Amino acid sequence: MLHGSCAALEGEGVLFLGPPGSGKSDLLQRGWRLVADDQVVATLRDGGVEAGAPAALAGLLEVRGLGIFEGLAHAPAPLRLVVELAPRAAIPRLPLPRSLAVAGIPLPCVALHGFDASTPDKLAWALAASRSRLRQRAGAFAA
Repeated sequence: MLHGSCAALEGEGVLFLGPPGSGKSDLLQRGWRLVADDQVVATLRDGGVEAGAPAALAGLLEVRGLGIFEGLAHAPAPLRLVVELAPRAAIPRLPLPRSLAVAGIPLPCVALHGFDASTPDKLAWALAASRSRLRQRAGAFAA
């Protein structure tokens, strides 16, 4: 069990890690499909990691200042990327490639600020780069 949230874009999961109030749940509301909020179950499947919600929290989403919503889509998704949500000042301009092991499987890991208006676009670029659908000259996914 991981403390974080997970969302999927076009069926590919991104694990969001960060302290309370860092924007994990906020990002789930920006066009991504909910997989799990607050706690994520990571399971080995087909040589990779599948992320899902624990039964007690399936379909629930806590929105700071509003409360807990229920009945949201929550299908499991293959995990492709880990995003550590951090203060803007802590994010390197040109990060080196790095990974974080989830259920023993290394996954690409980047740091982003959860509340920037550009974060959903950055997430889509990072997801595409992590799957080699977008090339990078320097930075987190450079070869």
